[in-house]
Amino acid sequence: MTRAPKTFLSDRIVQTIKSEILSGTLAPGSKLPTETELGERFGVSRATVRSAIKELDVLGLVSARQGSGTFVRTQASVGDGLEKMGSITDAILASGKRPHQEYSRRTIRAVTPDEAERMQVPAGTDVLELRRRIFADNAIVCYSYDLIPMSIFPPDFDPEEMTGSVFTYFKTRLGLHPALGLANVHAVESTNVAWGDESEKHRLFLLLDQLQYDRNNVLVGYSKTYFVEGSYLFKLVRRN
Repeated sequence: MTRAPKTFLSDRIVQTIKSEILSGTLAPGSKLPTETELGERFGVSRATVRSAIKELDVLGLVSARQGSGTFVRTQASVGDGLEKMGSITDAILASGKRPHQEYSRRTIRAVTPDEAERMQVPAGTDVLELRRRIFADNAIVCYSYDLIPMSIFPPDFDPEEMTGSVFTYFKTRLGLHPALGLANVHAVESTNVAWGDESEKHRLFLLLDQLQYDRNNVLVGYSKTYFVEGSYLFKLVRRN
């Protein structure tokens, strides 16, 4: 009797679990059986199971959490174009979700030397530091750390005025229109980014490190926004 090749056995596991995920049999966030259990189910070795799980991970269908197991990925709840600079709140609304923000910090301080270099501002420049959690419906999609030059605010500005979308505040209260973003994108794994409820679940992020300028090329903000892995889908149109 001829045994099926290992690649064929691995493909069978991938196709079966993929179908169960797409049909809803395996719900987003649910934990997959252990390697031993899957090996017994499909009649294969743990090495074959590991090969299948790795392929499912590459396909974006599951994610392995060290010490916890393998889980079905939650499909992105918000979509946006990476080639354009816009409000996260607007992107959430366009995705049919309800946006909500929670602020944990509104502090006026001087920039650090590293921040001054990144923002290309003089040492000691005063900025408004913001820390926010941004939600789509009841799910956290990102953690944002923002620095805004105090020079763009009126003398009687009160940091407590900042409660919702920063871009909306710029437009409605300051008459500013962010028009240009210079961004770096990084994949980040960290236990020090998230805070508050569910923070222990968030350790994988896509970081958008971005300088924002108005129509006159005046710096209006510097943001480091950490999008929770799997919660925000960036689309990019590329042409040759």
